[in-house]
Amino acid sequence: MPKTAVVLYCEDNGSCPFLEWFDGLPVKAQDKCQVRLERLRELGHELRRPEADLLRDGIYELRASLQGINYRILYFFHGTVAAIVSHGIVKERAVPPKEIDLAMERKKRFAANPAKHRYKENAK
Repeated sequence: MPKTAVVLYCEDNGSCPFLEWFDGLPVKAQDKCQVRLERLRELGHELRRPEADLLRDGIYELRASLQGINYRILYFFHGTVAAIVSHGIVKERAVPPKEIDLAMERKKRFAANPAKHRYKENAK
């Protein structure tokens, strides 16, 4: 099975919300999230619970936990690409609806213009 390309969503101004969040995480949490991203790259649509789950409307979550804190990475599939659009640290059992709504807005923007909303390092 070919690997899934994992890309990061960026805003109109070139900022990447995921990286801004990720860079502030403890190193061990970053490592756990990196493992999940690699599993998404390897398995794509085949990745299942407990590592990933469909939330709603084509928005999925990658799940990692460390010391009782749940780290969620929201993404969607666009053709053969998995686009990372949002993130969160969740103490509750579910991702708040406003976070899913934000991910859906970003999904619409990405789908309308993938080249514009695909993060490119050093493009700011």
